[in-house]
Amino acid sequence: MHKPGYRLALFATLLTVVVVLLGAYTRLTHAGLGCPDWPGCYGFLGVPMSEHKQAIAEARFPEAPVEVAKGWYEMIHRYFAGALGLVILAIAALSVRRRAEPTQPLKLPLAILALVILQGAFGMWTVTLQLWPQVVTAHLLGGFATLSLLTLLTLRLSGRFAPLQLPGRLRTLAAACLLLVIGQITLGGWVSSNYAAVACVDLPTCHGEWWPAMDFGKGFHLTQHIGPNYLGGQLDSDARTAIHMSHRIGALLVTLALLALAWKLRIAKLPRLAGLLLLALAVQVGLGISNVIFHLPLLVAVAHNAGGAALLLVMVLINYRLRAVSAAAREASDLAGRRTTLVSNGLVQGR
Repeated sequence: MHKPGYRLALFATLLTVVVVLLGAYTRLTHAGLGCPDWPGCYGFLGVPMSEHKQAIAEARFPEAPVEVAKGWYEMIHRYFAGALGLVILAIAALSVRRRAEPTQPLKLPLAILALVILQGAFGMWTVTLQLWPQVVTAHLLGGFATLSLLTLLTLRLSGRFAPLQLPGRLRTLAAACLLLVIGQITLGGWVSSNYAAVACVDLPTCHGEWWPAMDFGKGFHLTQHIGPNYLGGQLDSDARTAIHMSHRIGALLVTLALLALAWKLRIAKLPRLAGLLLLALAVQVGLGISNVIFHLPLLVAVAHNAGGAALLLVMVLINYRLRAVSAAAREASDLAGRRTTLVSNGLVQGR
């Protein structure tokens, strides 16, 4: 039986997928500054469409001529993100209202609400700091974190998965693989925010070399000055090559680790989890290779973002399943504690 709030949590999770993909589309179409202000667009609630409004907009922001298509990409992303914020607020409010119910999570919904508020701030800073790579990458990670936590909440409210008695070493491997996937997503965000996706246009070499000229110091210099417009990037070729090659090396390490995890899952007689992991990994690796071979076509690049999200969610599912024993024990403990509190307050009769 699903627990109360399951359907709302599932809806929020699906809506977050849409928001993450809209964010990727906005970034990849270079529309991150399609509206030079926040939360409106040139001082309007929507993109200025009439000649009169566009004249006002360009007078307000003479350095940012109106591009209607890019403005709408940005604003549609903001509208969906705002709707998601309201849904998460409703989830948090309902969790507070139902906090006396033994099976109602409370800390997780409140943590998600805090995260989405922070995400709103990062969305503002993305514009006001003119696509500063650190903020763009943090904003992307915040979106993936929101998606992961909502997925975890949905799993907890689903009431479907039974505890698994499995070796602790397998849980440790799964946790390590989850961290590797998060690290690889971070590198992917850094590639995107520094426009390094096409720094290498050949495979398996880069510029015809196995180890091309690279500048890791500049590529991963995290204290760039705030203020310049980073649309299109500011780094030179060697720095972007270093970022791109780091992402490739990370992809190789993640692939080897996830293959090992899939093998261990099969040994543990969890073939469905192993198969799901292998499918997500194969699709993501194929999309990454396609990005290089076909020089970053928009739909493939957006799909690569979706593939990263899917792989992350598979890892969340695997870790949830493998840690279901301890989660079930915590839930039983919470249930006993809440019941004791209710009895002591005279709200229920002890038996």
